[in-house]
Amino acid sequence: MTEATSIHASEHALKRLKKRHAKERRFKALGLLAIGLAVSALAWLLISIVGTGYKAFYQYDFTLEVEMTESILDPQQERDPDKLRKANYRRIIQNALYERFPDVTDRKAKRELFNIISSSGAPNHIRQMAYNNPDLVGQKLIITVPTSDDVDQLLKGNIDRNIDQSKRKVSDQQIAWVDELVKTKEIKAEFNTRFFTNPDSRDAELAGIASAFLGSLMTLFVTALLAIPVGIGAAIWLDEFAPRNKFVDFIEININNLAAVPSIIFGVLGLAIFINFFGLPRSIPIVGGLVLGLRALPTVIIATRASLMAVPQSIRDGALSIGASHVQAVFHHKLPHAGPGIMTGSIIAMAQALGETAPLLMIGMVAFLTEIPKSPTDPATVLPVQIFIWAGNSERAWVEKTSAAIMILLLVLIIINSMAIWLRNRLEKRW
Repeated sequence: MTEATSIHASEHALKRLKKRHAKERRFKALGLLAIGLAVSALAWLLISIVGTGYKAFYQYDFTLEVEMTESILDPQQERDPDKLRKANYRRIIQNALYERFPDVTDRKAKRELFNIISSSGAPNHIRQMAYNNPDLVGQKLIITVPTSDDVDQLLKGNIDRNIDQSKRKVSDQQIAWVDELVKTKEIKAEFNTRFFTNPDSRDAELAGIASAFLGSLMTLFVTALLAIPVGIGAAIWLDEFAPRNKFVDFIEININNLAAVPSIIFGVLGLAIFINFFGLPRSIPIVGGLVLGLRALPTVIIATRASLMAVPQSIRDGALSIGASHVQAVFHHKLPHAGPGIMTGSIIAMAQALGETAPLLMIGMVAFLTEIPKSPTDPATVLPVQIFIWAGNSERAWVEKTSAAIMILLLVLIIINSMAIWLRNRLEKRW
C-alpha cells in the first residue's frame, strides 16, 4: 500500500498530473475562446442589422394642403371614377407646392421643389382618394405624403449635408426648404406603416413587405400540407409496417441523404417536374410550397422516426398483450406519446423552409410585384427572396429596407423556434 502510494506521489507522476491539468486548462480556455468568438460574431451581426434596419421603421412625411381643382381633374363634371383615375394629379401636387413657396419661380427650382416629396407616391395617394370618393373633387384637403427617399435619408443623417452639393443628391436649396418645413412641423417623422402594408415598389420610400410576407405565409401553408402528413405517414410506415429488406434499407439511406442535399437541387427538381413537365405557372405559392415541401419532407420523416423510436417498446407490447391490433397499438398508444417530438420536428422543418431562398429562385419567385397576392395561385414572392432583391439595389435607402426585412424574418423564425421549444418542454415525457 505504501509502495503504491509512493508511486502515484512520485516526482514523475506529479509532472504527468501537472501536464494533464495544464492540458485541461488549455482545452477549457480554447472552449471559452470559441464560445466568446461565436457570441461576439452573433452580437456583431445582430447589432449591424438592427443598427441599420431600425431606421426603416420610421419615415419622414410631408403634410400638405392641396386643392382638388375641378378644371384639372374633372372639367366635364362627370365624376366618373375611371376618368378621374387618369387625371393629372401631378399638377395638383405641383400647384400646392408652388402655393406653399410662392417665391419659387425658376423652372429648375420648381423641379427641385417637387423632388422633395415622393414623385409617384404623392400623386397616386390623391388619385386613389378621388377614385374612392369622387365628391372630393373641388375641395381643399390636408394630406400626408412621403418625402422622397433622398430627403428621408438626409433627415435620418445618412447624407452628409456639409459636403459640396455636387457630391450629394440633395441640393443646398432643397436642404433649406426641408429645414424650414421641419421647423414648421410640416415635415416630421412618423411610424412607417407603409413598410408593412405596401407591396414592393421601385421607389424606396414606398416599398413594403406586405406581398412578400403574405407570399411566405401561403407558400408555408402549401409546404405544411405536403410535408407534414406525408412525412409523418412515411415515418410510421418505415418504423412499424415496412418489411425488413434491402429495398426498405435503400429508402431509409436515401431519406437520410436527401436531408443533406443542397436546397438548390430541390429547386432544379421543382423546375423540371412542376413547371416544365406539369406546366404549372412560375412564381406562384403553390409551386413554391411543393418545392419547399420536398425540401422539408426528409426532415419531418427523420424527426418523426426519432420520436417514435424514443417511445418505450413496452407501451406497444402492452397494448398488443391486452388484445389491441397492430394498427391500434401504433395509432392509439405509441403515436400520441411521440406527438410532442413530431410537432417539434415539424415546426423546425417549417422554420427551415421559411428561410430558404435558392429553390425559389430556380422556379422564378423573383418577380417584381406591385400587388398583394390574394390566393396561392397569384404571382408572389417570399421574404428571403425579397431581401435578396433589395440587397442588389445600390441606393442607400434600400440598405435599411433590407436590414429591416431581415429583422422581420429573424423575428418570425425566433417565434417559430420558440414555439417548438415550448411545445417540447411542455409536452415532453421522460421515460
